[in-house]
Amino acid sequence: MLSERLLSKVVAACTANYLKLTPCTEEPVPEPVPGQAYMLYMHVPFCERLCPYCSFNRFPFREDRAKPYFENMRKEMRMLKELGYDFDSVYIGGGTPTIMIDELCETIDQARDLFSIREVSSETNPNHLIPSYLEKLKGRVQRLSVGVQSFDDDLLRQMDRYEKYGCGQEILERIGEASPYFTSMNADMIFNFPAQTEDTLIRDIEMVVASGASQTTFYPLMASPSVQRSLAATVGPVDYNREQRFYEIICDLLLGDLPNGDPGLFELGSAWTFNRRGTGAAGEDAMIDEYVVDYEEYPAIGSGGITYLGKNLYVNTFSVREYNAAIESGRMSMMGKTTFSLRDRMRYRFMMQLFGLHLDKRQFYRDFGTTVERGLPAEMAFMRACGAFATDNSDELTLTPKGRYLVVVMMRQFFIGVNNLRDQARAALTGEERELVFGDGTARVCAATGGAASAAAAAGVRELSATAVLDGARAQAAEE
Repeated sequence: MLSERLLSKVVAACTANYLKLTPCTEEPVPEPVPGQAYMLYMHVPFCERLCPYCSFNRFPFREDRAKPYFENMRKEMRMLKELGYDFDSVYIGGGTPTIMIDELCETIDQARDLFSIREVSSETNPNHLIPSYLEKLKGRVQRLSVGVQSFDDDLLRQMDRYEKYGCGQEILERIGEASPYFTSMNADMIFNFPAQTEDTLIRDIEMVVASGASQTTFYPLMASPSVQRSLAATVGPVDYNREQRFYEIICDLLLGDLPNGDPGLFELGSAWTFNRRGTGAAGEDAMIDEYVVDYEEYPAIGSGGITYLGKNLYVNTFSVREYNAAIESGRMSMMGKTTFSLRDRMRYRFMMQLFGLHLDKRQFYRDFGTTVERGLPAEMAFMRACGAFATDNSDELTLTPKGRYLVVVMMRQFFIGVNNLRDQARAALTGEERELVFGDGTARVCAATGGAASAAAAAGVRELSATAVLDGARAQAAEE
């Protein structure tokens, strides 16, 4: 589709322009703005094995590496409390947050003690959907999101997930057993994987319905250039020409009217989140995977966490060693930042609110001092010409089915840009940590990852990170 290709190029160019890391000398993060609602993001960068297509910060799990890390996340949480932050929502991503279930529970309990937490969302993997884990998460986590990606056994093997997490039927059964423990049980899926066909996609949708999951999120494959190269070398190149057709199949089967006139089994929560009707996951208060819809600003704790506050985006060091050293010395671990212009902030609001299916024009005017038409004339003209808006009046914008797909394209390219940002930060890793991520994963554990990290190491983190940000950006540019 011409409009998709044009939009992909424009958004890719925009994100390449403003998602560039520069050295960060600020410490700590800015204090909260009175009256502003914030969510807390926590990042747990440990997995039993590393998935080849994942761009998030992650390391092979070892208990002697992970246990002090959880302790330091709790210390960093207390730093935010001292700065005056309060949160009513927590999102825990990874990696695999449930990798040490008791440490995770202790961290959630501390968050509830420190802040006004109403809901907790956490990610997990299918092998952790077992009674001993579920009983501990019950009541602590309201929304559990399990990384399924596909129920197709051949695709699971290609993604190196079959041996780790079991066959599609096993995963389906585990989701069914786990669902009653949570207000919302989300099945994370990927569409447009290179080896995926329409038939395998339809089968995945049928399996999601059969699993009993109260929510499902179908992400388009979002690969940074480095991941695209590895995918092309193993299972084939990404083909964006069929992405719209796949998205239409998903929407038709989950949302489409049934032959008897009843609505579909699911309703939209965002452009790629689907909530099962008649469950606690549906309705206006439904939790969705992309927390950026409900919370425009959020501090992030943990190695590889990305904070967005005001006009600045901050990236924490991807080095667990540096992260632990910084927190143990009483410092936060930001290694780099990028600053959004007013126009970039308007574009971000435009994209995120439309991703949430509704843009509030009056709020846009209050926050930016201009209308969306005057602030973003080219964006509005393009979307109108494409027939993207179902509602377009003085109060709001809502989307047609074609408009929803165009927003999926925007979000895909934006997150590819974020993945490029992560690649810049990851390129700064050195020594054994670099070998753990870029090598065969068998390097020895870094000696300074635990509580013995010295004050001298902590003092050197900021100087090292400033140089590493620039070196990482140069390395990424050279790769591309």
